[in-house]
Amino acid sequence: MSRSDARIKIPDSALTWRFSRSPGPGGQHVNTSNTRVELTCDLGQLVSDEATLARVRARYGEQLKVVASSQRSQLQNRRLAMEELVARLESAAKVPRHRHATKPTRSSVESRLSEKRLKSARKAERRFPNDEL
Repeated sequence: MSRSDARIKIPDSALTWRFSRSPGPGGQHVNTSNTRVELTCDLGQLVSDEATLARVRARYGEQLKVVASSQRSQLQNRRLAMEELVARLESAAKVPRHRHATKPTRSSVESRLSEKRLKSARKAERRFPNDEL
C-alpha cells in the first residue's frame, strides 16, 4: 500500500520508523513507553515525474527525517510525523512562482522620502549646535 499526496506516491518500503522514549517530564508513563517517533523517508524510492523528484531532492537530498514527540501517544505521534512528511514533500514539490521586478509606486517613494526627512530632522535635533562646541 502506498501513501500519496497530489503529485508524489510514497511506497511503504521507502519509510523507516524508529521509536524511543520522549524526553521531558511525564511521570511513570514516559519512563516506560516509546512514544517518540522518527520517520525516515528514502527519497530515491518516491514515485513521481522527474521534475518534481528533482525539486524534492534538491531541497532535502537523499533522505528526509521527521521527528514527532509532542503527544503522549505513539499512535498520535505516528500520525503527526506522517502529516509533517507529506507537508514537507508537498512544499518541496511546488513549482516556484516566477517573480517580475516592478518599479515602486510614486506614493511609496514619496512616503519613504518623507519618513527619511523626518528621521533626519529628529536626529539633527539631538546634535550640539556648532557655537557650543
